[in-house]
Amino acid sequence: MSTTAIERVELPITGMTCASCANRIERKLNKLEGVTATVNYATEKARVEFDPGTVAPERLVEAVEAAGYQAALPSTEPASAGAAVEQDDTVVLRNRLILAAVLSVPALLMAMIPALQFDNFQWLSLNLVTPVVLWAAWPFHKAAWANLKHGAATMDTLISVGTLAAWLWSLYALFLGDAGMNDMRMAFDVIPNPGEGADQIYLETAGIVTTFLLAGRYFEAKAKRRAGAALTALLELGAKDVAILDADGSERSVPVEELTIGDRFVVRPGEKVASDGIVEQGTSAVDMSMLTGESVPVEVAPGSEIAGATVNAGGRLIVRATKVGADTALAQIARLVEDAQTGKAPVQRLADRISGVFVPVVIVLSLATLGFWLGTGESASFAFTAAVAVLIIACPCALGLATPTALMVGTGRGAQLGLLIKGPEVLESTRRVDTVVLDKTGTVTTGKMSLVEVTVADGVDRDKALRLVGALEHASEHPIARAIAAAAAAEGALPAVEGFTNRGGLGVEGVVDGHALIVGRPALLADWAMHLSPELDAARRAAEARGQPAIAAGWDGHATAVFVVADTVKDSSAEAVASLKALGLRPVLLTGDNETSARAVAAEVGIDEVIAEVLPADKADVIRGLQAEGRVLAMVGDGVNDAPALAQADLGLSIGTGTDVAIEASDLTLVSGDLRAAADAIRLSRATLRTIKQNLAWAFGYNVAAIPLAAIGLLNPVIASLAMVFSSISVVSNALRLRRFKAQRDAAGATAAPARSSAHHTAAIAQPGR
Repeated sequence: MSTTAIERVELPITGMTCASCANRIERKLNKLEGVTATVNYATEKARVEFDPGTVAPERLVEAVEAAGYQAALPSTEPASAGAAVEQDDTVVLRNRLILAAVLSVPALLMAMIPALQFDNFQWLSLNLVTPVVLWAAWPFHKAAWANLKHGAATMDTLISVGTLAAWLWSLYALFLGDAGMNDMRMAFDVIPNPGEGADQIYLETAGIVTTFLLAGRYFEAKAKRRAGAALTALLELGAKDVAILDADGSERSVPVEELTIGDRFVVRPGEKVASDGIVEQGTSAVDMSMLTGESVPVEVAPGSEIAGATVNAGGRLIVRATKVGADTALAQIARLVEDAQTGKAPVQRLADRISGVFVPVVIVLSLATLGFWLGTGESASFAFTAAVAVLIIACPCALGLATPTALMVGTGRGAQLGLLIKGPEVLESTRRVDTVVLDKTGTVTTGKMSLVEVTVADGVDRDKALRLVGALEHASEHPIARAIAAAAAAEGALPAVEGFTNRGGLGVEGVVDGHALIVGRPALLADWAMHLSPELDAARRAAEARGQPAIAAGWDGHATAVFVVADTVKDSSAEAVASLKALGLRPVLLTGDNETSARAVAAEVGIDEVIAEVLPADKADVIRGLQAEGRVLAMVGDGVNDAPALAQADLGLSIGTGTDVAIEASDLTLVSGDLRAAADAIRLSRATLRTIKQNLAWAFGYNVAAIPLAAIGLLNPVIASLAMVFSSISVVSNALRLRRFKAQRDAAGATAAPARSSAHHTAAIAQPGR
């Protein structure tokens, strides 16, 4: 048994024409020792996990080629190259379709309209249709022959056999049958014998069926490209060039692939940020919509983290690269979306099993139909028509497209909105969830301390107190100090500080504008004989009863003010909770804060159930306890502390751009810091699952109804080909409706909360103690 680490590779597959092809390749790969493979017909890729100590990557390609298809190991060339090949394939299909239509339509009109029929018109039809059957339909014949050599049958086998049978029967009827003999007699002015019958000619059927099937294949290919357009657009969002700033201050433009970690680069207004990094110089507003789905620009300044492919909407920035290439946020998002699109949902398994045996069963049914009608005494013409109709109307393509196209569109649309669905199995979880557990700090609240209340002693000016205390706190790094300093700076310039002293755990001291200030615990002020008045002490006690930190300030020998800070609730949280309730979910607030503070936040956003004073390490145990009660849980959290709970929950949603640990542990990643995205993600997941089930119901229902109708002679081959094309296109079109999915936060026109940098995801719970 090899101990080599399992590796994963994605192989682009060419030559697949239906779900049966994908199923056959998948079986071939999974027969290899140490290999687990999933082949997706819609994305035309095989995701393969293998033990490199047991099987070489080249062996995987050989296995695909042995099945009659083409594969290649992942290329280092840009993704656009593959898109160009796909474009060429579509052009070839279009050209074959145009020729087939131009030649087949006149043949059909002559066959159906007596006024257009002239002596020996069948011979003109033969000349028109033969290039259609032999050249325009060549991809069907080529694929059928390749599969036949490997002892397999696919949708192309049904099409090839059906069209060639119609064409060959027509040749027989023209040259050897009654119709042909009569036409020859008439050509030589020989009157046919009275009562001689005429064999049915199917030239127009062979031509029109080929035309319809080429049209279906062409529109299906275009629709599949549209289904994956969101991911393609995502991959193309990155900058192509970057202006690197050298040590001497000069700039040089190089391809973005040459950028390395630690390089400093320039981002001018209107330019895309070349890679993930930290702003070193400049301030600006950055459009993060490609990453978060939010339209509100985010303010950045020196020290701010910034993501590649976002757009600089303001001033000139100098950024130091911290992640490049496959490690950037954009690359990680694209990888998550592609993983989700390549996987298979549980509801697809039945479709896969059926498509694996579909074509051989249909061929047997077609032969049985032919034998049955001949055995009952029906004409060979009627029996042949019914048998060909069975071949052509059967459609495993719809079964194969039902799930992957919906996944492609749903996950792609989610990426555009900043909602990343990790895998198709997640969709089933969203349907079953009945309870959503919300982490408080950084999820329901901003995760940042803000000044919420200032109480001053009699005779003290509030603005002066805020200005003096804000100046002193500006020299401190404590979260409470930063909140007060930020509030003071917002109201005006701050004076200078002299003699700043940090009294660890108690507070700070210093001189501002000639006043000797002490800010911190009341006990620190008491050491200097400064005692809170009844009004100030009442404000302090009321704040602490609410679970909000309160600090005292004094100068010139008197206690002068009490400042209260709090982790404020996000503007969107109440609306988000209401949206979750509307989805039938029961919200629960989970936090390490005290009960009083947690209850206050819960009441503000509309949550009734609160679980407070829970240590980060115990959150997963709380989730397990709720699950033991029979609840199916979704957990919404941010940062490393929530990772165990996110992994334990039936559905984990990480909020914010998130740490790698949180993203890895969750099932859905909400790139935006807006909690309303949680409801949008669940709505989108449920809509995608609903679309998959609709597609599968249609695909199964179509085949169950259509094949018997064709077998009993109620559908001729032309109508059958139309129905088959309609089946595939309707499945893809239904999936494409997901592109119109709108996030409620956008529909409501609400202002989105700015996304936070990953450095701020796990907010510290500020304590009154300094």
